Amino acid sequence: MFWTRDGEILVNEVAPRPHNSGHHTIDSAHTSQFEQHLRGICNMPLGSTTSKTPVAIMLNLLGEPGHKGPVSYQGVDECLALEGVNIHLYGKSQTSPFRKMGHVTITGNTPEEAIKKADFVKKNLKVIST
Repeated sequence: MFWTRDGEILVNEVAPRPHNSGHHTIDSAHTSQFEQHLRGICNMPLGSTTSKTPVAIMLNLLGEPGHKGPVSYQGVDECLALEGVNIHLYGKSQTSPFRKMGHVTITGNTPEEAIKKADFVKKNLKVIST
């Protein structure tokens, strides 16, 4: 949505569902966007959306260029060995270049700490084909 200087509201997209830009809330908020959505549509009290961690970063996990076919993941163990790295795979059996296969939430106490972990994940976690 956009609010113009003339006070007009322009709607670009309406998606009455949780959006992938908030997937980090699974690991970073007391009530995730998914739980909050269900509470709202079921007329239940809404939960606290306060953060459980000072910093959260979400990375999309995409199929690597040049890989198409049965999916395989490289670097999972190395990434999961880092505290605050949570890998969420979507269960898709086939990958292709740039296909969204999951996401990774990285939490940390400082932006620098979280960015360092995110850089490690970007370098080491790969979605390839077998």
